[in-house]
Amino acid sequence: MAKVIPGRYTARMEGDFVVFLIGMRVNRLWAVHKWLPVFMAMGPMLRELYTNRKLGFRGTEFMLGWRSVHLLQYWDSYEQLEAYARGGQHLTAWRNFNRKVGTDGTVGIYHETFKIRADEYECVYGNMPVFGLAKVSEHIPAVGKMETSRRRMGGENEPAVPTPVNPQ
Repeated sequence: MAKVIPGRYTARMEGDFVVFLIGMRVNRLWAVHKWLPVFMAMGPMLRELYTNRKLGFRGTEFMLGWRSVHLLQYWDSYEQLEAYARGGQHLTAWRNFNRKVGTDGTVGIYHETFKIRADEYECVYGNMPVFGLAKVSEHIPAVGKMETSRRRMGGENEPAVPTPVNPQ
């Protein structure tokens, strides 16, 4: 289990990067013969990505939902992500999915891609193991210039915190 690091931290990444969400949803629970191969196809892809860093893959976080599996991935560039999608283990998995599942509705798949420009993101981790963007970049204390969301986003002037009204 990952070691929890007490306190508030953030991540600093040099240059532009890509955030890629990919996942699957089991639509028919009893059709294990359809969805299990889709789930199992992710292992060979991740092994390929982790052993070939020149592909531009930085790392992933794995998340489970009630009927779904999600991977949050970080890539050096969209071009590298797209190039990977057109070959290697991914192309094999994609062809198998289309041949065995296609549009029958048994298994849903998705992906979302976000191009992130340098210094146009922010994150904070409180009492967490090194996670997400901090795992694939620089994990630093969230103090000073990095203390608040607005400062991490490059804002210098923070709005005053409104005084709560005491209803009586």
